[in-house]
Amino acid sequence: MISRLFLDHPESVDETYGEHAVFATRFSMALFGAAFAALIHAVLPFAFEKTASRKIAELYQRTHNRGK
Repeated sequence: MISRLFLDHPESVDETYGEHAVFATRFSMALFGAAFAALIHAVLPFAFEKTASRKIAELYQRTHNRGK
């Protein structure tokens, strides 16, 4: 039962637990970077004008068809 909680989703996207952990960690770091760029943009509107939206679009492209 416990192993299913940790393995069902990674298997659904054709990854091992370790591969999924690495992918999710990198994905999280990219989101943090996009959030930071958006925060800077909020204060300095001339900076990072398209950085966050471009990164979100890239991440979506990498994930929207996983496991299908």
